[in-house]
Order: sequence, then structure tokens, then C-alpha cells
Amino acid sequence: MITERLETDPNWLMAAMAFETGETFSPSVKNAAGSGAVGLIQFMPATARTLGTTTDFLGRMKPEEQLYYVESYLKPYKGKLKTLEDVYMAILWPAAIGKPLDYVLFKKDDPKAPKRYLQNKGLDFNGDGLITKAEAAEKVRKKQEKGLMIEYSI
Repeated sequence: MITERLETDPNWLMAAMAFETGETFSPSVKNAAGSGAVGLIQFMPATARTLGTTTDFLGRMKPEEQLYYVESYLKPYKGKLKTLEDVYMAILWPAAIGKPLDYVLFKKDDPKAPKRYLQNKGLDFNGDGLITKAEAAEKVRKKQEKGLMIEYSI
């Protein structure tokens, strides 16, 4: 199992993929902010190239096939994905893995990279112009909570 090899909780990875795909788990879902990202964890074009593929190719895969690339992308973080927030940070902002929940990812007035805040503005829940690790992962946490409420009868 992928999450066993990555030494993380499968619920956290599923919640992150639910969030990134709008609960469709479709490998062809494109990023709504227009970044060019696609798929289960919203692979950016440059990331796809480092994995030896393209976003176009990834978008044509079955979900099960794309999971190979999800694992390949997350493999460098093996053993570091100890919280739901860290799993999501591996996808959104790897520099925040292992950082405290109040760690600031994006600032509205960052002169070096103002676009980062704008593309993620919807994650600034308190509207203070800062997006913390906790804020960024809040919607992912809600996906996990929703998933855990579903009862299956087999």
C-alpha cells in the first residue's frame, strides 16, 4: 500500500486528494486558479517533467495509474508525513513540512511573490493577509472529517 511505504495515514492522503480534485478523485481535474496543474494532487507542469511525464499525459490516466506518480512525488517525504497538515504541505508547500501550524506560507504583501497569496487567497480564513499552515490545511481537514462520517455497509 502506498501510504504504508510512505509511512503515513491513508485517511490523510485521501483527504488531500479529495480536496485537490473537488471530491471527484479524477486524474483529469484541472486547477481552478489557472496554474496548469492537474490530477489527484494537482501536479504542476514542472513537477510532471521532473517525474518524467507531462500534465497532459497524467490527465489521461486512470486514477489507479496516476497513483504511481503520486507515490513517486511523495517518496522524498517518506517518514516526514506525520500529520494531515504535513501530507497537504507536501503537495502545496513542501518547505512547511514539520513546521508548526502557525508557520506562514504566503503573505499578501510579499514583494518577491505576490501571486502566491493571490492564487491561495481563499485559504486566508481570517482575512489577515497571511496564510498559515493550519489555515491552508483546514479545508483538507474538513474533507477528512466528512469522509470519516460516511458509513459503509458491505
